[in-house]
Amino acid sequence: MSIVQTSRLFARAFVSSNMPSNALRARAPLTALALALGSCLLAAPAVAEELSVATFLPPQHHTNAVVFKWLGEELAKRSNGTLSLKVYPGGQLGAGPVQQYKRAVEGVADIVVGVASYTPELFPKTLLTIPPGKANNSEELAERFLAAYDKHFADEFAAVKFLGIGFPAGTSISATKNLSTFASLKGAKIVPYSATTTALMDAMGVVPVQMPVTEVYTGLSTGTIDGAIAAHNNMLAPWNWQDVTKFYIDNFPAQFQTVYIVMNKERHKSLSPAHRKIIDDLAGKEFTRITAASFHRADDVALKAMKANSGKSYQFITVSDAERAKMDAAVAEGMKVIFAAYAAKGISNAKEIYDAVNK
Repeated sequence: MSIVQTSRLFARAFVSSNMPSNALRARAPLTALALALGSCLLAAPAVAEELSVATFLPPQHHTNAVVFKWLGEELAKRSNGTLSLKVYPGGQLGAGPVQQYKRAVEGVADIVVGVASYTPELFPKTLLTIPPGKANNSEELAERFLAAYDKHFADEFAAVKFLGIGFPAGTSISATKNLSTFASLKGAKIVPYSATTTALMDAMGVVPVQMPVTEVYTGLSTGTIDGAIAAHNNMLAPWNWQDVTKFYIDNFPAQFQTVYIVMNKERHKSLSPAHRKIIDDLAGKEFTRITAASFHRADDVALKAMKANSGKSYQFITVSDAERAKMDAAVAEGMKVIFAAYAAKGISNAKEIYDAVNK
C-alpha cells in the first residue's frame, strides 16, 4: 500500500458522513494533519549516501582528475544528487599502495585504487597480464582482460566488489644511461613493473630492482638504479621523471601494471537498492572502459608533449627493429621460466591464462 493510500485511509477513519457536524469539525484538524503527513513523506528525497575513496596517488593524477570525476558526476546524475563521492588522495586514509586492497576488504574506505603487483600473493593470475603480449596499450589489454574475467580472474576479487581496472603500459625505459641495445642491458639495474617479470629481466641480462613507483624519482637521481620501466606519463607531472632522466628509450617490450578499483563488499550490500543498482550498472565494462582510456590518453598526451618539447634535457631513443627482435626472443625464453614457476606453486594453467589475454 502506498504512502498516499495509507494517509487517505487514516483520514477516512476520522471522517464519516453519518458523524454529527460538531464531531466532523473536531476531526477536521486531524484529517488535515494526516493528509499533510502523507504529502511530506511522498515528497521526501532518498537518503543521501557518500562513498569514500582512498588513493595513494596525488590529487592531480588522472585517476582522480578524470576517473573519479566521471564517477562522481555519474553517481550524482543517476541518483538525483543523493549518492556522492569524497576522494582522499595522497594516502590520506593510509600511506602507500601496498595496503590498499586490505583497506578495501576491512572498510577503511568504501572504494580504493590499488596495484596488484604490490601484493602478488593475492593476484597471481591477474599478474599474468603484466608480461609483454599482443596488447600494445591499456585499452587493448583491458578489453582482453574483461573477456577472460569470469573464467580466469573473478575469484581473485571475490572478497570485494570489482569496479574496474586499467593497465598503464610500460613500453619504455627512463634511464641515466643509454640502454637501447640488447647488449647494453646486461648488468643494468632496472626497476620492472612487477616482480613477476624478474625471469624476463634475467633473460635480458638485467639486474631487476624492486621499488615502488613513488621512489623511482629518487632512485634515478641518486644513481641507485640505472633505469625504470616507464609509461610515457611517468615522465611528466606528477611523477616528473624527465627531471632525472638522461635517456628515454622507447619501443621496449611492453610490460603492464594492473591498477584495480574495488569497493568494500559490505558497503556495497548496505547501499539502498536504488544506489546499489547505480554502482552495479557502472561496474565492470563501463568503469573499465573509462579507467583504461584514461591511462591510454595520459600516455598519448605525454608522448606528444615529450616529442614537441625542443628543450628537453634527455635524449629520446627508439629501439631498432633488430635490437627489439633480440629482446623479444629473450622474453619468450623468460616466459617459459615464469610458467614453470607458476606450475611449481600449483597454478598449472598459467600459460592458458596468459594465452587467454593474448589471443
